[in-house]
Amino acid sequence: MAKTRTIFVCQECGRNSPREMGRCPNCGGWNTFVEEIVAGDPVPSAVQRMVGQRSEPQRLAEIEGDPWERLPLPMEEFSRVLGGGVVPGSIILIGGEPGIGKSTLLLQVTALMAEYAGPALYVSGEESARQIKMRAERLGITTDNLFLVTETNIDVILSHVSSVQPRVLVVDSIQTTYSDNLESLPGNVGQVKQAASIFQHLAKESGIAVFLVGHVTKEGSIAGPRVLEHIVDTVLYLEGDAFQTFRLLRSVKNRFGATSEVGVFEMQGAGMAEVANPSEAFLAERMVNAAGSAIAVTMEGTRPLLAEVQALATMTSFANPRRTANGIDFNRLLLITAVLTRRVGIRLSEQDIFLNVIGGLRIDEPAADLAIALALASSIKDRPLPADMAFIGEIGLSGELRTVGQLPARLNEAGKLGFKRVLIPRSVRRNADSLPDGIEHIAVRSLDEAIDLALR
Repeated sequence: MAKTRTIFVCQECGRNSPREMGRCPNCGGWNTFVEEIVAGDPVPSAVQRMVGQRSEPQRLAEIEGDPWERLPLPMEEFSRVLGGGVVPGSIILIGGEPGIGKSTLLLQVTALMAEYAGPALYVSGEESARQIKMRAERLGITTDNLFLVTETNIDVILSHVSSVQPRVLVVDSIQTTYSDNLESLPGNVGQVKQAASIFQHLAKESGIAVFLVGHVTKEGSIAGPRVLEHIVDTVLYLEGDAFQTFRLLRSVKNRFGATSEVGVFEMQGAGMAEVANPSEAFLAERMVNAAGSAIAVTMEGTRPLLAEVQALATMTSFANPRRTANGIDFNRLLLITAVLTRRVGIRLSEQDIFLNVIGGLRIDEPAADLAIALALASSIKDRPLPADMAFIGEIGLSGELRTVGQLPARLNEAGKLGFKRVLIPRSVRRNADSLPDGIEHIAVRSLDEAIDLALR
């Protein structure tokens, strides 16, 4: 029998300690240490027994440096977020709120890969095989290369992998799996780290692409220690509003592609449907010539997106006016309102301000500052902005407009959707020759000048 030892593990950051501590010195959390009994059996041993391999040192010059041969995935939105397809031997973690559609999307992806790449094994620790079958019938999945099993014991899962020999393995979810080498309950820090390490060794040794589903906390981050996100190759978040049909698959870490890529899906009765032109979808219900509405051209990874920013300013009935932001950082809204008040002379101290990005999209980059400021100015003056004009630019504290990156791609996207004019910072005139034709570039130096041009 393997020797065991007792340690204390922080549930927030995963730090180990030989004794119990009231406050974690690493993350600062109070009363976060949990006692765990750890066995001495090394993590990779179970995988080594299955694949029959051990690591051997190699000369750098002898290692093949060919590009990764990605597994085919005929779902363009998902494939693009991963960087062009699924890399064999990669381990991918996908998280999201309960009911957002993680299991539905992964079942669709697994069925497609089973049809085009080879056998696939879907392991569920939360649903029965009959429940998954009912979902598969609703999604119209009929492939014979997809295998289902309901199991939470890691050793049993590895035995199923050995018998099926899949190209793709899905574990739903990592928090429900457990190892007999640990006496703690499933979902504890030790069990999650152990399970993730075993699946990592399985992926690297056998070349199987592994998808792990992770629960999220009330703050929206994946539950468990942060080391879980360090172990995997790719971290994806499925985001969306429960009252909206659109779902955004966002990449926050990717060792085989660009980060911050976004895939857009629409939740339908037959599953997740790809949205080929997200900008057009987000602007489909736009009310033209409405005061307080502006079009921002933002970048999500390498993809330009047009989003409608709506602002509403109304006289407050409280001593302190309200500031509500949905889809942008709250502190960014405070910065823009301060610049409008101080540098432009628009009085906002007696106004309640409500800001919303349509479609459930969240904009984090400062290139949308100009659109936000003009939407606020339009609402205050109750005058609509031109319907054929979009806005790009970062606002400085002095009220100046600063240039942003990837401007040609943004302008091309705006031109494709029928916009004739775009307000841009004047500093980009140095590289005016590289800007695309077919759309008018109106260069302005300051926010005050932009408001005069857009609302004259």
